[in-house]
Amino acid sequence: MNHGEIALRNAQAAPVTVLGHRVKRIPTAGKIHAGIQILTPDAAKHRDIVAIYEQGVAQNISFQRISHRILEQFPQIKKPLIPKNVPWFTVRPEDFPNRDIPEQIMHLYGEDRGEGRRLYRFPVIFPTDIWQLIMPHELATWSANEKRYWSEYSADGRTRHCMMFAPAKVAAGSKRIIRTFGGRAKQLRPDNHGICDPECCPQFQARQCNLSGRFVFYVPGVQSIDAFELATNSIYAMSRAIERLEAVSCLRGGKIGGYLDSNRSTFYITKMLREVSRIGDDGRPVKAAHWIIELQAPIDVAMLLTNQCNGEPLRLTDPSATLLNGTGPVEFEPASVAGDEPGELPDSAAHIAADDDGGAKVHNSGASNAGAGEGSVEPTDLGAMWMLLGEMGIARSDFESYAAKKWGSGWHINPRGRARVYDELRRHTNHPEGLKDQIEAVIGLV
Repeated sequence: MNHGEIALRNAQAAPVTVLGHRVKRIPTAGKIHAGIQILTPDAAKHRDIVAIYEQGVAQNISFQRISHRILEQFPQIKKPLIPKNVPWFTVRPEDFPNRDIPEQIMHLYGEDRGEGRRLYRFPVIFPTDIWQLIMPHELATWSANEKRYWSEYSADGRTRHCMMFAPAKVAAGSKRIIRTFGGRAKQLRPDNHGICDPECCPQFQARQCNLSGRFVFYVPGVQSIDAFELATNSIYAMSRAIERLEAVSCLRGGKIGGYLDSNRSTFYITKMLREVSRIGDDGRPVKAAHWIIELQAPIDVAMLLTNQCNGEPLRLTDPSATLLNGTGPVEFEPASVAGDEPGELPDSAAHIAADDDGGAKVHNSGASNAGAGEGSVEPTDLGAMWMLLGEMGIARSDFESYAAKKWGSGWHINPRGRARVYDELRRHTNHPEGLKDQIEAVIGLV
């Protein structure tokens, strides 16, 4: 099984090795499918093919294996199965490295609504606050065995490129293929100058290039260190999910990952029957009802706003561990999946920050201004932040884009927000490359 990977929120840069300067990543393994496949009309005419299909479904094996079994015995059937949109999700042992996980999911969240026990709705927790990593997506063209072309944005997020794998290199004076290191090389597609323009793309117009995306998440109560994924090619599902993720991020001060409030509320993934429109072959809009993946967040918005006004009281701090480790504030959020952002201490607690030399010093929050020594800087001073950015060699415009996506566009207005961002900069004083990698990962995924 292929394991996808997503960048962790607030990931620190790993030491440089022979494999290069890499960001820590979290593996994903295990797929939940959005629908099923059924026999085509031609295949359904054969009684033996119907028997093979029903046997495979009863054994809960993948539809790919069912299709392979049919083609082995009936090679004249070019396409035995076609997708069908249904109101439930499919969970099969073959799609998970730990084959007990589907049983756990179905035991916890399966329902019987008259068609047997199905997975109609389940809770999810996201491991990062960056929605582009929660829901990676691209335009892609696939050949029989591999991805042929795919879209990829430039580092500044302004240009969408069309990429392909670079041809294998041949050693001079021989036919020997040169071994590559670090995986297959990629390049801009030469015949369209590397520009992804669907309206001018022959593959897109021929329906060979399509939008492909996936949700990446954990499922509460399911014992797995790996995240799971749910693939989708619906622009409606992804657009509506982005709206909800951005809304929750705004309400929670830039946070999406972990539990949503003190009641351990979570997002839910389900399906809703909605009318969607498309342009038909005659150029006119056509409406049809489809089961669309829906991201829901049944939460008390007033509770979220109260938490923000009170300085996020869910965040607990252990100052002694912080002081001993010589790091920024250490926090413990109950049952958080992927760790959390360091935040502000209560006003009555001591504030601990890292010195430039890696040591630690303790400030009393109630007397931070009066008791500051000479040369100390008020952490809410934007000018001091920009000066520190310059010393670290980071462009102010890049950091502002990064901060707006991570903490919300109003971070510089709120004194607590400014203090939080200043703490982030201070923690990276001795290793600015780690912060540069985070900034590039965030603003490069626009």
